[in-house]
Amino acid sequence: MGNQKSDLVVICTVQGELAANVIKSHLESEAIPVLLKWEALGRVGGLTIDGLGQVKIMVPIEFAEDAKLIIAPRDSDEAE
Repeated sequence: MGNQKSDLVVICTVQGELAANVIKSHLESEAIPVLLKWEALGRVGGLTIDGLGQVKIMVPIEFAEDAKLIIAPRDSDEAE
């Protein structure tokens, strides 16, 4: 195993840094590592344009299914 990194997969794409950070915090609270990847138009020369633009939420592939379930829109207040 060693230092080999897991393949990352995109589980969703959201608009804006705030939305991305909310999802990131939620997943991290469930012990799922998260990487946020900004689309090229979202950041220009290191500047964020009004915090908007698309952000891809990426997780290691072995966490992808759990992560999708965690962030899935709930049909009701209680999922179970």
